[in-house]
Amino acid sequence: MNVVVVESPAKAKTINKYLGPGYKVLASFGHVRDLPAKDGSVLPDDDFAMLWEVDTASAKRMKDIGDALKSSDGLILATDPDREGEAISWHVLDLLRKKKLIGDKPVQRVVFNAITKKAVLDAMANPRDIDIPLVDAYLARRALDYLVGFNLSPVLWRKLPGARSAGRVQSVTLRLVCDREAEIERFISEEYWNLSALLKTPRGDEFEARLVSAGGNRLPPRGVTNGEDAGKLKALLEGAAYTVESIEAKPVKRNPSPPFTTSTLQQAASSKLGFSASRTMQVAQKLYEGVDLGGETVGLITYMRTDGVQMAGEAIDAARSAIGDQFGSRYVPDKARIYTTKAKNAQEAHEAIRPTDFTRIPDHVRKFLDADQLRLYDLIWKRGIASQMASAEIERTTAEITADNKGEKAGLRAVGSVIRFDGFIAAYTDAKEDGEQSDSDDEDGRLPEINARENLAKQKINSTQHFTEPPPRYSEASLIKKMEELGIGRPSTYAATVSTLLDREYVSNDKRKLIPEAKGRLVTAFLESFFARYVEYDFTASLEEKLDQISAGELNWKDVLRDFWKDFFAQIEDTKELRVTNVLDALNEELAPLVFPKREDGSDPRICQVCGTGKLSLKLGKYGAFVGCSNYPECNFTRQLSSDSKDGDEASVSNEPLALGKDPHTGEEITLRSGRFGPYVQRGDGKEAKRSSLPKGWTPASIDHEKALALLSLPRDIGAHPESGKMISSGLGRYGPFILHDGKYANVESIEDVFSIGLNRAVSVLADKQAKGPGGRGASAAPLKEIGDHPDGGPITVKDGKYGPYVNWGKVNATLPKGKDPVSVTLEESLLLIAERIAKGGIKTTKGKATKTAKPKAAAKTGATAAKSAKPKAAAKPKAAAKPRTAAKAKKA
Repeated sequence: MNVVVVESPAKAKTINKYLGPGYKVLASFGHVRDLPAKDGSVLPDDDFAMLWEVDTASAKRMKDIGDALKSSDGLILATDPDREGEAISWHVLDLLRKKKLIGDKPVQRVVFNAITKKAVLDAMANPRDIDIPLVDAYLARRALDYLVGFNLSPVLWRKLPGARSAGRVQSVTLRLVCDREAEIERFISEEYWNLSALLKTPRGDEFEARLVSAGGNRLPPRGVTNGEDAGKLKALLEGAAYTVESIEAKPVKRNPSPPFTTSTLQQAASSKLGFSASRTMQVAQKLYEGVDLGGETVGLITYMRTDGVQMAGEAIDAARSAIGDQFGSRYVPDKARIYTTKAKNAQEAHEAIRPTDFTRIPDHVRKFLDADQLRLYDLIWKRGIASQMASAEIERTTAEITADNKGEKAGLRAVGSVIRFDGFIAAYTDAKEDGEQSDSDDEDGRLPEINARENLAKQKINSTQHFTEPPPRYSEASLIKKMEELGIGRPSTYAATVSTLLDREYVSNDKRKLIPEAKGRLVTAFLESFFARYVEYDFTASLEEKLDQISAGELNWKDVLRDFWKDFFAQIEDTKELRVTNVLDALNEELAPLVFPKREDGSDPRICQVCGTGKLSLKLGKYGAFVGCSNYPECNFTRQLSSDSKDGDEASVSNEPLALGKDPHTGEEITLRSGRFGPYVQRGDGKEAKRSSLPKGWTPASIDHEKALALLSLPRDIGAHPESGKMISSGLGRYGPFILHDGKYANVESIEDVFSIGLNRAVSVLADKQAKGPGGRGASAAPLKEIGDHPDGGPITVKDGKYGPYVNWGKVNATLPKGKDPVSVTLEESLLLIAERIAKGGIKTTKGKATKTAKPKAAAKTGATAAKSAKPKAAAKPKAAAKPRTAAKAKKA
């Protein structure tokens, strides 16, 4: 018997069926060890030695693998076919060797790009050794990320309170978003006019032609820049006679795009399906690992982390055969299409993402897939099959027309396209669905019959004013595309990098547009001022090139680390003498448009409008940066640092209170203000003044006297509870709108509910909250989804609690990552979350049951007390244990 190690239990189950009884397939559940989140995990002074740590859950998995290996004939490492997969195999083998479990047993490495029986058996027939250069590239990348994160993040904590982390790829990606925002802020809109004529042929058919020249001169795009010129041209066209100068019908071919890479799949899924990058990868992972098709588990697509655009020869042959069967022989081109990538640093080590079987059309698997899986598979199948189909043949007709007004002439052009042969477009349900329109003129539609030298009748002249638009903010998809173009990151890191920026609250996602938050812009400005080299696009891309050279065996990985560390360490050392005043001066200069927006009256935006003499500047507080006056404490003016450019809301950055009116009962002035924690309304002045933050969804621009009074009137009495007789009230708190009864809170959906909810509904909401149990994490919380059984016994479910959805197994509750759809959680993801929760301590498992143990903090306290009574100096030891927890904050960098 041979032991086969894969990454996920779902994959293990499927592959075990393919291989039969002579093999035992076990899952590693991803990485089996990692660098501890504390100082000293990478030692530059010890030739970059790396100290690895195996957590509790991984130790159990490795024990299972080791026990199975004792009675086996050999070990086959079959983890994923990429750098991370190679690293996992290396880690597993290294641990087994250290435990002296390998001996003289043969060790083989196999990779398969798809989880189908043929792909797996072919891989097993062609084993190889572990690719050491690929492992070296992984080690170099892991060491670089650790060294940047654990050395740069503490600098941010000391010099820029409120900043959470920095990272080698993360910070450069953040700079992309911030640079785009700065570009938008600098943008000056320009006016332009478009003119066109609605014309009629002698046969009565109408069409539109646009103005392209006047007075013998060609008009460039947006060449008419003011209303006066537009009026003159319109007058010319109104009184002109129209003649067709020429008609040209030109055949044009449109070629299909290559099959998907990781980047292009994420972009297409975002634009067509509305998926985030992380959601795309979650669904693709399931399609890759396998779906039960009526009793047989089959992988539907090839591996989804790739920058290659080519398909294997047998896949191309299969696609061409399927095209002939499903669309006809005319749709099969004479030669197979060969694609090469244009992306910077692309390795093309793996195939593009494609269906494992082109005859398995989406309709055939519809009943076996959920909605998201079907939509993504449909997208992949169409792109894959279209990539090998014949070109579309389009006839593009261009009519050149002269307008003559008493010798003053202008030129107009009408363009139309007709699809003579749809070719690859037949693979799509809609000719525009593939999103590959390379020329906007293709969208002009078909022209009626037009003949050269014939006269046309004028029906209407259109003159429309327009203004140039600033460059659009990045979406997740367009940001990933830009990262790929610049050579920043790799396919396996794109989604995780964007998710990190969102989780750190450096960037927000508003209607699928990424907007840098104030803290994100502060971090970028700080790094550009004091660590400029390490957020340069070219420098980051060149480092990625070196990592690729390591994987190709062309560079020594430790040489790359030495070169990097020498300069980086010197830069870190230089910042030790950096004063906060130096930081603030640099940030004031770098972020002037954000921090000190221009005033309508033209006055100096840095002069405090409250005291009139102080100078405004960035200040650093416990919760981050804010704007304050230099005359503090005599002038206590402060303002939250926020661009708020997404709403164009100037009230949110107002330098002084905005009067809204007086309270009709007290006569006190009600004002709208902006503080360190956001906009708020206030009644009166002084420490005793009544204040209320604006609820979510309410912008400063929308606040009037009536709304301010409503907010300041909270809490609101709803009525006495019919059972207890105690008052039920509603209000707005730290965690949003709520109702309160007898010291117990229940959230309501919106602030409008606070003002409108009646007694009957309030009683119902309170009853529902009570039924869920304390915090919603008790046994009484109803499951949102039944996941399946844990390998150690007992059901796994997804429940909803006070702090959001979580995975439950026995006494183990593991919170889902932010933004994770609870209904989409898989068994594999659940097991990883549970294992991580158990590894954090406070829980032990016995015979398939999880039980809580004494809390680590309590134990530490007892130990500290005992140590103190015996040896006074030893009492400080428990404090040292807190250091890794503090350093752990940098791990995610």
